[in-house]
Amino acid sequence: MLVDGPANARCVVAANASAQDAGLYVGQRLTAAQALLAQFEAMPYDAAEADRWQRFLAGVAYRYSSQVALLPQAIVLEISRSRSLLGEWQTIERSLRSDLSALGFRHDIAAAPTPHAAQVLASIKDGQAVLTREVMQRALEAVPLVKSHLPEHAVDALSRMGIRRLGQLLCMPRDGLQRRFGAELLQTIDRLLGDAPAGLELYVPPDAVDWRIELSHEVENIAALVFPIKRMTSDLAAYLSGRDGGVQRFALQLEHRGGKATEVPVGMLLPERDANVLFEATRGRLEQVQLPAPVLSLRLMANDLPGFVPAGRDLFDERPANALPFEQLRERLRARLGDRAVYRWGATIDPRPEHSQCTTILDDNFIEPRTRPTWLLPKPIPLRGMLRILAGPERIETGWWDGDAVRRDYYIVETEQGQRAWVYCAPDEQCGWMLHGWFA
Repeated sequence: MLVDGPANARCVVAANASAQDAGLYVGQRLTAAQALLAQFEAMPYDAAEADRWQRFLAGVAYRYSSQVALLPQAIVLEISRSRSLLGEWQTIERSLRSDLSALGFRHDIAAAPTPHAAQVLASIKDGQAVLTREVMQRALEAVPLVKSHLPEHAVDALSRMGIRRLGQLLCMPRDGLQRRFGAELLQTIDRLLGDAPAGLELYVPPDAVDWRIELSHEVENIAALVFPIKRMTSDLAAYLSGRDGGVQRFALQLEHRGGKATEVPVGMLLPERDANVLFEATRGRLEQVQLPAPVLSLRLMANDLPGFVPAGRDLFDERPANALPFEQLRERLRARLGDRAVYRWGATIDPRPEHSQCTTILDDNFIEPRTRPTWLLPKPIPLRGMLRILAGPERIETGWWDGDAVRRDYYIVETEQGQRAWVYCAPDEQCGWMLHGWFA
């Protein structure tokens, strides 16, 4: 249960199902709750933390609509334009629930023609979907005034007058309501029914991430940080998916006592937003860190959130189900072995095979312009046996300018054992096949 307010007048802000079954409710005085239930756990309500998580969920909702707004204890999004892209409301609802459940958030969802009506109906019953104004008005008529989100002073006064449901209020003369309660009540009713603009300020996801979580105890072992880091990277992936972006570089700070912190930079070759890739890259960097002191909290900062282009996949992907994607394997190796410990074969401008390949630092360019073997022998050797030519010839004639001239016809062949080899024969010479390399 969450409580808030002055020390001598704390009230219940939120109560779980067990507390509600015992008779506790939102708005109840803490002293009354203690008199009703002998044992329960009360924790102080942190408004700043609640606001941070609400904005995080708004960023997740941004994946489904470009028009997202924040209401007290609610997030509303306009989905009429999204239906042509994401499907009908039932499909959007299932996907949205799946995302929220995967992130560990309990939720109530409703759909209505106006954002304020959707908020009210979600607080009454989870899963309601009233997609026309007529059905919406009938559903709102049964709503208790205490859950209508109308001005509190008007709700209290109307309840004393015997008006306890929204339908009763809507039948009352507007002139009398305005004289008694002012224009605010009528404006709220009009926004609820859609007779006036909603008056909401749209949420815009920030271009940077700065999240911090406090640990429940001091952590002295890197292994104990794996779970909170996995949660943070999963949240980061969900946030990036919502804003249709990626991240290429971010920093993880391990905060110690006295304001000191150990910074763990995480960098990738290309922008990513896959939760597994982000987690593996972070964990690999973290495993190389020696903790100078116990960790009290974690802070994740990302100031560069570039656009993201998903990698193409074959329609008939024949990889095993548990196969590791190349991008994830690449980043895992770089994180664990170091940026300069992973190489790729690169091509030089010298066409002679002995000088045409070199090792270069891994980057985002993996295009090899020519078909060349993975294993190039340092010196060609004779190759005997029956060979089947698969491709060729490729004439290489160069090197005359430095005295190391070559003149060869290269072929890709298959040996009797099924191996693929790169061989050549020198024109006008009776030296037979010379093996220069093997293909993987």
